[in-house]
Amino acid sequence: MTRIIKTGVCSYGMSGQIFHAPFLHVNPGFEFTAVVERSKHLAQQRYPNVKVYTSVEEMLADKDLELIVVNTPNYTHYDYVKAALEAGKNVVVEKPFTVHAKEGEELAALAASKGLLLSVYHNRRYDSDYKVVKQIVQSGQLGDILEAEIHYDRFKEELSYKKHKEVGGPGTGSLYDLGSHLIDQAITLFGMPKAVWADIRVIRRDSIVDDYFELVLYYDQLRARVKCSYLVREALPAYQIHGRIGSFIKTKSDIQEAQLQRGLFPNSPDWGAEAPHEWGLLHTEIDGNVVKKYIPGGNGNYMDYYQGVYEALVNKAANPVPPQDAIKVIRVIEAAFESSKEGKVITL
Repeated sequence: MTRIIKTGVCSYGMSGQIFHAPFLHVNPGFEFTAVVERSKHLAQQRYPNVKVYTSVEEMLADKDLELIVVNTPNYTHYDYVKAALEAGKNVVVEKPFTVHAKEGEELAALAASKGLLLSVYHNRRYDSDYKVVKQIVQSGQLGDILEAEIHYDRFKEELSYKKHKEVGGPGTGSLYDLGSHLIDQAITLFGMPKAVWADIRVIRRDSIVDDYFELVLYYDQLRARVKCSYLVREALPAYQIHGRIGSFIKTKSDIQEAQLQRGLFPNSPDWGAEAPHEWGLLHTEIDGNVVKKYIPGGNGNYMDYYQGVYEALVNKAANPVPPQDAIKVIRVIEAAFESSKEGKVITL
């Protein structure tokens, strides 16, 4: 008999609606049991059996809940994760894990002391585009990697309707929001860099939070750039990986977010399937022959993350994204802000 993990979600904004509730609903190992909504009861319109609480504190008092998803504004992550752990709950927390690395270290220690799972929702590890990039890098078909560039660009002059993202303050801006994805992918591919240089700017007319960044991550031979701009009408490929014997060029092509926004559930046919025109270009040398071909993209699936959480809770498998991974991301972000302010390379 399948053990059911009763789960509460701290917010039912875009994150709750798109990235968490559908996966909890479809996975037979979870039950989307409770949600915090202070005024609108949108969750019950789609999930009639969900319990609605008006505060996180009220939901944490529910003894039936085994897992809490902390998907509130970035600056609240530390307080809500700490409260959930102290209430004896396992926790999935949205990226970025915390605003400061020392906060993440404290929470990781607290979870370990209580024997609870604390996992960070770095879901872009499960994008179709990143998965094929990782496959190519790890295959050795490019030789020693010398240069890598990862982009997450948008074209959007207007400010976000999510007011908490545009008011400034701890944990706001594109580097925390989108940069945490790119930095996590770079670290997962290449390990922790030795140093970082950064240029972080505000480029939209009415913005007060950073909406442009370029980071250079320094390794022994490799230089990895992660870049984002909100004013790129014609985007470059999202991944450009160059090795000693070959290159791999890949667009940003994962379709899961678009599918979720259309109201599809992650058990729908062709979930996360990449279109052939989005396949990545491999140009390298294999067995002495120059090869130039397109590599089929697989399917992205954020359910792999939630299944990993289930296996960690029920079968003591490895945490799919342990807090130590996410703390590395925050360390790079903090060093990047220091670099941009001081105009110099910061050693990690």
